[in-house]
Amino acid sequence: GPGVLEAAAGPAAWQARAGRAPGPPLRPSGQEPGAPAPEVDCLESSLEKSLQAKFPSDLKVSILLDFTRGSRGRKNSRTMLLPLLQRFPERVRVSLFHTPNLRGLLRLLIPERFNETIGLQHIKVYLFDNNVILSGANLSDSYFTNRQDRYVFLQDCAEIADFFTELVDAVGDVSLQLQGDDTVEVVDGMVHPYKGDRAAYCRAANKRVMDVIHSARARQQMLHAQTFHSDSLLSQEEAAAAGDRRPAPDTWIYPLIQMKPFEIQIDEIVTETLLTEAERGAKVFLTTGYFNLTQAYMDLVLGTRAEYQILLASPEVNGFFGAKGVAGAIPAAYVHIERQFYSEVCSLGQQDRVQLQEYWRRGWTFHAKGLWLYLAGSSLPCLTLIGSPNFGYRSVHRDLEAQIAIVTESRSLQQQLHQEQEQLYLRSGVVTSATFEQPGRQVKLWVKMVTPLIKNFF
Repeated sequence: GPGVLEAAAGPAAWQARAGRAPGPPLRPSGQEPGAPAPEVDCLESSLEKSLQAKFPSDLKVSILLDFTRGSRGRKNSRTMLLPLLQRFPERVRVSLFHTPNLRGLLRLLIPERFNETIGLQHIKVYLFDNNVILSGANLSDSYFTNRQDRYVFLQDCAEIADFFTELVDAVGDVSLQLQGDDTVEVVDGMVHPYKGDRAAYCRAANKRVMDVIHSARARQQMLHAQTFHSDSLLSQEEAAAAGDRRPAPDTWIYPLIQMKPFEIQIDEIVTETLLTEAERGAKVFLTTGYFNLTQAYMDLVLGTRAEYQILLASPEVNGFFGAKGVAGAIPAAYVHIERQFYSEVCSLGQQDRVQLQEYWRRGWTFHAKGLWLYLAGSSLPCLTLIGSPNFGYRSVHRDLEAQIAIVTESRSLQQQLHQEQEQLYLRSGVVTSATFEQPGRQVKLWVKMVTPLIKNFF
């Protein structure tokens, strides 16, 4: 039967549905340059098989990438995907999101790679049939070899698969469409993201994405009402005995979207609420590969009562460590930001409540981000956030981001989440004042001076 495949990677999303009831198409969104070719080969093989099958399926592939990152260099995601688009023009869609903030002289003057700092399509979600993988990981080589990240696999979860399919469709519709000759075009009737009126484009994009969110919210509210206000609810034991009705769920999943250029701030609001409402005795474990919290998040961490353990990358496992040119100074800028935050923790006498830890693993880099919430008196988490946001300025203000909040009463799932958190923190050391006296931690004066000016771009 008709089907769809969709996926998303660094910044990207993919989804696949084949041999089932009619559904949305396959989509990768936000792929980073240098993504390995095996994914493309796999897509080509699947499309070929779907054509040659005895009962051909209507397999569709829809890929959403960032325009600047996906076009970087001579060999990039666009050049990798062009043969696929040329060979299966009716089945493959490649959308390239271009931030409306990169336009005019700015677009002409900022060189390649640096233009990515203005804003990215940063969502990473992979969908195959009704199965969903949410992650912060890109689809480039290092993530399959020596880069630490997080993934969650949601099996046979049609509601979440439908939501992210519709979301990738929506962002794809407000993006540039890659053509077989490597040119790009806007969808009919859509305002151009950088040639058209910026306000008009953002209004149109807001409406397109919010229609998806409102529709999903209505479906979720209906499901919630059926679940908690229905006389068909059974206990686990009763359901097992009856065998034909589902027990009350013990886990809920809430998609959280952040697209500040379009005035969509759901993830920011939920994250701030979580940090605000965390009570005395609660524990919050927060990880980010790039420690550059927004001022609002820092104020909440420093001003609330919960205990915090914040895991960040040591300079050696920062993704920019050893980079050429100005990018090579970025790990030092993060050290400077880390030291400023640690000094503030100490000046407020919060060292016992707010603890910084640095991840280190020889030969690896660290890109894991997320949050685990342990309620007061509990040794297991009841909630985790997982997805693309880094909790920094770019995630909140510049990029398109998505993650999910998993809220669970399942002891088995809580134990798995706890184990995941523990495994990450096991490879870390606690930050103290001595940390910043280590060799290689001295930050050059020019980096200190430039950091406040550029911290909102990385």
